[in-house]
Amino acid sequence: MTPADIEALFAAADGSYRFARWGRPIVPVVFGVEDTSLATIKGAIEAVVTLAGHPMAETDPELGVNLMIFFFRDWEELPQVPNLDRMIPDLAPLCARLAAAGANQYRLFRFDPAGAIRACFVFLRMDEHLSAVPDDALALGQAVQSMLLWSERAFADRSPLADADGHLILRPEIAVLIRAAYDPVLPAAASDPSHALRLAARLG
Repeated sequence: MTPADIEALFAAADGSYRFARWGRPIVPVVFGVEDTSLATIKGAIEAVVTLAGHPMAETDPELGVNLMIFFFRDWEELPQVPNLDRMIPDLAPLCARLAAAGANQYRLFRFDPAGAIRACFVFLRMDEHLSAVPDDALALGQAVQSMLLWSERAFADRSPLADADGHLILRPEIAVLIRAAYDPVLPAAASDPSHALRLAARLG
């Protein structure tokens, strides 16, 4: 993976470079799934967090939980979730826009003063497409996409996952990149494309 490849993975819609990783232990909670799926999702999150060498915790002292994943059937359901509109201002208009666009997923990040990720909200509308994705693939894919502030187009053309002799795995170059991104020597947030060079130097 070249520095240009890495830079593209963190390019914002306007072409600017935007990188951020979690700056605090991750505390996940999942809504709208059965217990069997819940274990798969939390296991995928734990696997990716462990890969990154980042900690998890039982509670966030500020927020309680900081990685919230919602599974639902219709965008109209989200504004009815108690107190969610307090955490996400303009939730109803956002859901209306996503419904009009026919979106089936959306991720919203919150950042601390240093620019590191402090919270992530993952919304998954289980339409025919997402419902057809195996639980383990959906869980691992969402875990990966919640670990860093990826470009909106980062995985539009190619999944971060791969099949290895019938076993679902992270693509090796993505796994190594996530591990490099959490190198404590590197900053938790960056807006200079030269950061991609520093990541590339750690991929070996």
